[in-house]
Amino acid sequence: MRNSTEVAEYIQKLLDQKDMKPTELANRIGVDRSTVSRYLKGTRKINMDDIPKIAAALGVSHLDILLDKSEIPDNLKPASPNTVLIPILGTIACGDPILAEENIKGYREEPKDKLPSGTLYYLEAKGDSMEPVIPNGSHVLIREQPEVEYGEIAAVLLNGDTEATLKKVTRQGNTVLLVPINREHEPIVVTEENPARIIGKAVEVKYKL
Repeated sequence: MRNSTEVAEYIQKLLDQKDMKPTELANRIGVDRSTVSRYLKGTRKINMDDIPKIAAALGVSHLDILLDKSEIPDNLKPASPNTVLIPILGTIACGDPILAEENIKGYREEPKDKLPSGTLYYLEAKGDSMEPVIPNGSHVLIREQPEVEYGEIAAVLLNGDTEATLKKVTRQGNTVLLVPINREHEPIVVTEENPARIIGKAVEVKYKL
């Protein structure tokens, strides 16, 4: 088991490898920049609740951060090179970064080598507007990006960036429409009075039968 100083040094090593600033890490895990700075300097003990979030942000397993590779028991070593924890977003807190702690309701552990590149998170589908493609309660893997091609399914923020929804992005003339797959629901027309902001592209859906 790494001690707190070794954990901090390993996190700094990962930041250097990924050319990620401590400020970006702070935004991704939902803490103040000063908190991450104190973590890395060793002047504040790292909150164990933050370890899975740090691991997810850095694309490693939480075991990689806590243990030397040689210390991880065989029965706990992932079958793939390693796994990462992908955050599941709940309600979006107005004004907070998308991956702020207040917005995260849990995590899914996924094999790293089977994931697309980029910043990833899951949205939990609510309601039946995207059925049968995306059932209610399923988890949709989102790759963070500000635009998608028309006809693709996107994660979109509505209502002052406080509500995340999944819809097909289409256009009629100069008008952008957010279209449900279930024809019993009406499209959402994007206007100045009813703005929307794309936060990512839907790349995979997972659900239990």
